[in-house]
Amino acid sequence: GRYCDQPKMFPGVAHFHTVRVNQPSGKYYTSKFLLELCELWEKHGSGLTNMHGSTGDIVFLGTTTDHLEPLFYDLTHELNQDLGGSGSNLRTPSACLGKSRCQFACYDSQEACFQMTNEYQDELHRPAFPYKFKFKFDGCPNGCVASIARSDMSVIGTWRDDIRIDQDAVKAYVGGELPPNAGAHKDRDWGKFDIVKEVINLCPTECMAWDGKKLEINNRECTRCMHCLNVMPRASGSVLT
Repeated sequence: GRYCDQPKMFPGVAHFHTVRVNQPSGKYYTSKFLLELCELWEKHGSGLTNMHGSTGDIVFLGTTTDHLEPLFYDLTHELNQDLGGSGSNLRTPSACLGKSRCQFACYDSQEACFQMTNEYQDELHRPAFPYKFKFKFDGCPNGCVASIARSDMSVIGTWRDDIRIDQDAVKAYVGGELPPNAGAHKDRDWGKFDIVKEVINLCPTECMAWDGKKLEINNRECTRCMHCLNVMPRASGSVLT
């Protein structure tokens, strides 16, 4: 809730409540659903939205007290969508795209998020904690939902075994046959790929070595930061088992 302390002087913002809406798992939408959300908010609020807040929720910015209950009714009965968590309770759990799209996902982050949301549904709507509490589910250490920075309980997927390296693919990257970063930086000529400069020397624990023919990794020293996998996904993409 937001109230202006000078409502007579500023009647337009006498009330300016914020409403959190539980985001779809992995933040997947249809254009129809987005249109329905916008129409709902035009009817009950300011029309201003935040896609998304740091919790993950869709955030509706600015409505008055008399619209809160009608908005909640329309949201749940017409759109079949739930409110997000707010205040001193469990905030809406959120997850990355996970196995639905990402080759790096080490577990089904969307399923885990779905199960935890259902398990703790009461805590989302009935403040039970002295302060807000957040779950976030990252499918791998790349942390696309920033679970460490933006949650109290961070769930991060990683692999169980040692890194497996496709040495032929490593040579293909070094030789220029495969584009680094899966071709994501092909907008300009960055020069020849330098595995020592762009991978080996950027390893935070210096656990990697390249002798010109073979890539070696000291698995005991690896912190699984994902940098080498991001730069050379074909060379080490099979590690996620």
